[in-house]
Amino acid sequence: MDKTPRELVAASSKPLALSILARGESYGYEIIQEVRSRSDGQLAWTDGMLYPVLHRLEKDGLISSFWKKSDSGRDRKYYRIKPAGRKAIEQHKHQWRAVDGALEGLWKEGVPCSI
Repeated sequence: MDKTPRELVAASSKPLALSILARGESYGYEIIQEVRSRSDGQLAWTDGMLYPVLHRLEKDGLISSFWKKSDSGRDRKYYRIKPAGRKAIEQHKHQWRAVDGALEGLWKEGVPCSI
């Protein structure tokens, strides 16, 4: 299967990150692994892509961060969703379902191919 276009990865980053954090607090590497797993490897996020998204979500008041010792004893930065982040998920759900519904309707009708 072809690589997922950068634009689609970027557009889905906020709702994916928020939805993962809605399940419980998490740290960067764990979020990256969750996205990879849930997308069957189609969305391969990197640190350089994830952390700017997390920083923007924090700046927008949708998540908060805190430091916590991991099981290995190393300090790790964790993120947790805030009430405003849960509200933002509902907005994202509405928007993504509208796009999905429009595409699904078109694809059921059959998309003509002129190659």
